[in-house]
Amino acid sequence: MKKDPIALKHDPSDAEDFDVSAEGLERAQRSRLIRTARTALGISQAEFAERFHVPLGTLQDWEHARVTAPDYAVAYVRVIIRDPDFVAATVA
Repeated sequence: MKKDPIALKHDPSDAEDFDVSAEGLERAQRSRLIRTARTALGISQAEFAERFHVPLGTLQDWEHARVTAPDYAVAYVRVIIRDPDFVAATVA
């Protein structure tokens, strides 16, 4: 089995730290983008999911970096950041 390349090495002085793969780092960055967009709107996960028609469980998986948000989801969130009212009205 091929191992993912390490993007961020662990801190040897921290027993709880660990290496992060390139895929893991990308998943974390996408997670942060989605969570930051939602919190900037000042709404809960449930409100975001309902307003923008994203399944709540999927949103939670993306925000907690359990699953890597696909490219289309990242693009959708970037559009939401630019004009959340327009997007909400469009998907209603």
